[in-house]
Amino acid sequence: MDKKIICLVIPSLQAGGMERVMSELAWHFSTKKEVELHLVLYGIKQEIFYILPDNVFIHKPKFRFSNSYRLFYTLKTLVYLRKTISRIKPDTVLSFGEYWNSFILLALLFKEYPIFVSDRSQPDKSLGKFQDMLRKWLYPRSSGIILQSQKAKQIYQKKFKNLNIKVIGNPIREIQMQANIQRKNQVLMVGRLIKTKHQDNLIKIFASINKKDWKLVIVGYDHLKQINMEPLKRLASDYGVADRVVFAGKQSDVEKYYLSSKIFAFTSSSEGFPNVIGEAMSAGLPVIAYDCMAGPSEMIIDNINGFLIPLFDDIQFKSKLELLMDQPELMEKFGRNGQEYINRFNIQCIGEQFYQFITSSSK
Repeated sequence: MDKKIICLVIPSLQAGGMERVMSELAWHFSTKKEVELHLVLYGIKQEIFYILPDNVFIHKPKFRFSNSYRLFYTLKTLVYLRKTISRIKPDTVLSFGEYWNSFILLALLFKEYPIFVSDRSQPDKSLGKFQDMLRKWLYPRSSGIILQSQKAKQIYQKKFKNLNIKVIGNPIREIQMQANIQRKNQVLMVGRLIKTKHQDNLIKIFASINKKDWKLVIVGYDHLKQINMEPLKRLASDYGVADRVVFAGKQSDVEKYYLSSKIFAFTSSSEGFPNVIGEAMSAGLPVIAYDCMAGPSEMIIDNINGFLIPLFDDIQFKSKLELLMDQPELMEKFGRNGQEYINRFNIQCIGEQFYQFITSSSK
């Protein structure tokens, strides 16, 4: 039987939602006997945070990218990608990252390989004039575009001529429940410490609720050259809750936080499909989140498995968060409903949707 060669392309596999999804897909594809799987890393840091299957071929450039000679190393990376992927001779290429997909399409311009790109962020967000222009020119040359929400599809159908668009949510890893779970009076948020996650808003909301026996746990780390950890700590101190706000930093085992908390709160204003909401649901947590442009509404059914709050309506956010704190039976009901709903996003279902699309579709 001829092998089907799949080439996955991503800047790095650092700790992050997009990267976790790529690693999950690598595991799913690797179980197929007919597949030969390659992974190409090409970013400034080709970090591998997630464990990968033994039968995936990993490719990295031998040179180190230097920002001091950015143009030279950008061109060198383009050449590296073109040569490496040409040597692999893939039957299909899957690229992740709205800032990076154009780079892959440019590197493989006029090659015959089917290239599928997946954008992982807020669908109406401008990436800047140059990037927007590149995408408008290059995206129609892809064999298909994979998006995470129906809202994103509506926007992209107006924006690009390429009509081969598929909506596929993220695979949500199952959080194994434990019989001896000891949940604490703890509100949890998981997310990188970047401005668009608005952990500062959540700290202020939490501080305004008079619940001395509750804690807020924030799992996440400084990212995108933003230094937010220390200002957030100062904010918690200024609002008098420094002793009740825990900054857990970067964690490889987030499960213990999901399983020890009672509520998951999410104040992000820009998302594609937030994995952490799905993981929280898998762990049986009720979720309260800003109803940003896309993402949370794909998983949260308001007043059924959580609360969707109009963007930056912190008065309502506080009211609903307090309601959950006061009503354990409501927390449990939302948690059960969330677990049942999120099953549709298991890796077997989502992975197979990706596999069928990138191996069966053509331009």
